Amino acid sequence: MARKVIVELIDDYDGKSKAEETVRFSLDGVEYEIDLSAKNARKLRVVFEQWTASGRRMGRGARSKSRATGRTVANREKTGAIRKWARDNGYTVSSRGRIQADIVEAYNKAS
Repeated sequence: MARKVIVELIDDYDGKSKAEETVRFSLDGVEYEIDLSAKNARKLRVVFEQWTASGRRMGRGARSKSRATGRTVANREKTGAIRKWARDNGYTVSSRGRIQADIVEAYNKAS
């Protein structure tokens, strides 16, 4: 039997729209990556434009060879499952960001 797995990325900002692109940016030496719909990516670029117009471009810079903290599709699926489980079991959990360690531990014990 053939199996087809389809992964659909959801906009990290609004949590509803289909993410069409991944936008990378950095601030204060911290690199960020966010999956956004085309509309929200444009909005983000408009906001940044007012600041980048006055700044000095530094180029892409050197990147490390390995990114230990990169989010994979498997990580996203797992965090999504943890968030759903937490809400279903009375925990308060945000739709984005780090999940509290006690919630992850409770999920792991229940799984």
